[in-house]
Amino acid sequence: MTTNKTKVKRIPRRGHYDPETIYAILDKEFVCNIGFIHEGYPVVIPTLYGRDGNHLYIHGSIASRMMKNLSEGIDLCLTVSRFNGLVLARSSFHHSMNYESVVLFGKAVEVTDREEKIHGFKMVSDHIIDGRWEEVRPIQDNELKATMLLKIPIEEASAKIRAEGVKDDKEDYELDIWAGIIPCKTSWESPIPDELMREGIAVPPSVGQFLQKKNGEEG
Repeated sequence: MTTNKTKVKRIPRRGHYDPETIYAILDKEFVCNIGFIHEGYPVVIPTLYGRDGNHLYIHGSIASRMMKNLSEGIDLCLTVSRFNGLVLARSSFHHSMNYESVVLFGKAVEVTDREEKIHGFKMVSDHIIDGRWEEVRPIQDNELKATMLLKIPIEEASAKIRAEGVKDDKEDYELDIWAGIIPCKTSWESPIPDELMREGIAVPPSVGQFLQKKNGEEG
């Protein structure tokens, strides 16, 4: 939904408001930053998330300052960004970067229903490494009680994307100065087994598929 808060004002053509674009960026990442006001001062905290349809799930300790505050229904701002490269111009003024980002405004709602809570935890797990949830032991009641799950609707949100080359002043194109793009691609390395793990336990399918997918996308 486009509102005065979500409308991109600086270079409007880079703004996107359709759910497909917003979802696509959210699905590429799994770490967000959440901003809110705590006792009169601003706080921004990074956390993991999972998307399920038109809402996000986040979870944390019931003792967490962020979870306690957000569960009360206060306003929040959630951002997700993906850095794709440095853009080096012929002047420092026109240096830039290529990126994809999402800014979301709203309020979180605490999930208390047991089945939805388990579902939400699974969605976060699947969003990060699909299939890992089925490889680990089932979540226990004491873990459910110690962890809060919040649901955040993806309603008031926008995406902003820069995927362009160098934009210099016309007269600067004649200068003998190198200009161009330094692309940035993330790569994931081979998994390191826990030193306390018994011998003979193979790397599970979820990890292999995660590495293949991520390195394939980024490579």
